[in-house]
Amino acid sequence: MSETRETRLGTIEVRDDDGEKRISGYAAVFNELSENLGGFREQIQPGAFDSVMNDDVRALFNHRVELILGRTTSDTLQLSTDANGLHYRIDPPDTQYARDLLLSIERKDITQSSFAFRIDDDSWDEDDDGRLIRTIKTFKRLYDISPVTYPAYPDTTVAVRSMDGYQKTLLNQFAAIAAASRKLSIRIRP
Repeated sequence: MSETRETRLGTIEVRDDDGEKRISGYAAVFNELSENLGGFREQIQPGAFDSVMNDDVRALFNHRVELILGRTTSDTLQLSTDANGLHYRIDPPDTQYARDLLLSIERKDITQSSFAFRIDDDSWDEDDDGRLIRTIKTFKRLYDISPVTYPAYPDTTVAVRSMDGYQKTLLNQFAAIAAASRKLSIRIRP
């Protein structure tokens, strides 16, 4: 039996905690439509990650296995979910590729994230314009989260933060969540 592994995208930033730079962001956001994924778009239902939060997950750059940044089992990758989506924090290694990535995130050359997964339960519907929409209800496996060059979900992020910019970043995130909440309330269907 063959296994289908899929990837999707989110946001990212770098943060300076006690002199140590960390990468954090959202690998996935809830209730937001992806880009066109080849004839359909998808969204992730809140709670979809609940069954995979204890998986052995890697943090990779651009999903490349030779560019490992962290791992949940070594506590160099921490995952959590909140009302916005799947959040992560990476304690990157002191390697050239990790230093290069940190600089690219700080310069805003890399601004988004992705994740690789297998689906346990989903549903397919058509929107009012007849376009196919897949709703992911639960994941079966979470393989990796990755800062990436090209995301499938435009609302995902990645960034580098300093302690000085932390409060400004939080305020911007709260404003974005408030705007998304207002947008979601408009999408109510009968």
